[in-house]
Amino acid sequence: MYLSNSKTIVIKIGSSLLIDDKKIIRKKWLSEFAKDIKKLVSQKKNIIIVSSGAIALGCKKLNLNKRNLKLDKSQAVASIGQIELMNLFKKNFGSKKINLSQILLTLEDTEQRRRAINAKRTFENLFNLGFIPIVNENDSIATSEIKYGDNDRLASRVAQISSADCLILLSDVNGLYSKNPKIHKDAKIIKEIENIDDNIEKIATKSVSEFGSGGMKTKIDAARICQLSGCIMCIANGLNNRPIKKILEKNFCTWFLPKVSKLDARKKWIISSVSPKGELIIDEGAIEALKKGKSLLAAGIKKVNGKFNKGDHIKILDKNMKEYARGLSSFTSDEILKIKGQHSNKIHELLGYISKSEVIHKDDMVEI
Repeated sequence: MYLSNSKTIVIKIGSSLLIDDKKIIRKKWLSEFAKDIKKLVSQKKNIIIVSSGAIALGCKKLNLNKRNLKLDKSQAVASIGQIELMNLFKKNFGSKKINLSQILLTLEDTEQRRRAINAKRTFENLFNLGFIPIVNENDSIATSEIKYGDNDRLASRVAQISSADCLILLSDVNGLYSKNPKIHKDAKIIKEIENIDDNIEKIATKSVSEFGSGGMKTKIDAARICQLSGCIMCIANGLNNRPIKKILEKNFCTWFLPKVSKLDARKKWIISSVSPKGELIIDEGAIEALKKGKSLLAAGIKKVNGKFNKGDHIKILDKNMKEYARGLSSFTSDEILKIKGQHSNKIHELLGYISKSEVIHKDDMVEI
């Protein structure tokens, strides 16, 4: 039900799904997984795939054991494996006429507001073009992620900035159990979790895969981010063929329910954190347009106060200097000074380069 009702879905694939313990690539699995994605695309859903596996595939090509790699060598191996990873996806997805793109991210890209906004726009444009982004952690330049982390947290951040409805973490586990199922025969899978309390934290145990670097703890961390982002999250076993189909048919997995709505989470994200860097005074026509759910265009801007950069948090005031809304600027204050009061089709001429038409996009604005 949760998956069927979702429009934008992020799916994270663990390393153990792409390559087994004998370092054999699971080509059959990936081909079947592509059928799942094809089905979702046919239902007009927006899909983002966050994939681990660059270091694992690099190790396979070089016949190395990941456990013995030092950080600097891990980064070199990741750059080799990245090519192998995308070639693998291209071969299996291309045969089913699924268009793919690649985005390399680090946690910094998702946690710095300006970078996050740029990433969000990229995802939106790729959806409009009919492409599925394959997101990989940029292991060749990342440091702590390779050493300590996993793509679970990255996937949750991708879900957050893309305003996804659902995040699916496919791994080698069925979900979260009441006890360790390898020790306790009476362990039962927990179907739904509304609150991550001390008990949930306690029963989250580490996984033991050579190629993957995360465990249940990183998945719980990801779930916590999703819950506060208005995004539902699922932990499911991806080892079997057609894992998405199995979730839809059997629902044998663990769902983490969001604590807030997506809209409330986004509003909180925009309004919180830092104080506004500047102000835009707009005319009555622009106010009326904003009331109808439109974006703020340059034509309606009368005055600019303060010095700010792209992505900064700014106030939107009416002619009486009363605050109407807040939002994230798509332009610097210097750029807005050049284009204020002008039609959007003149922005290119006035700035000398192509840019967005909206000074503040409607999705980046909150009415006060």
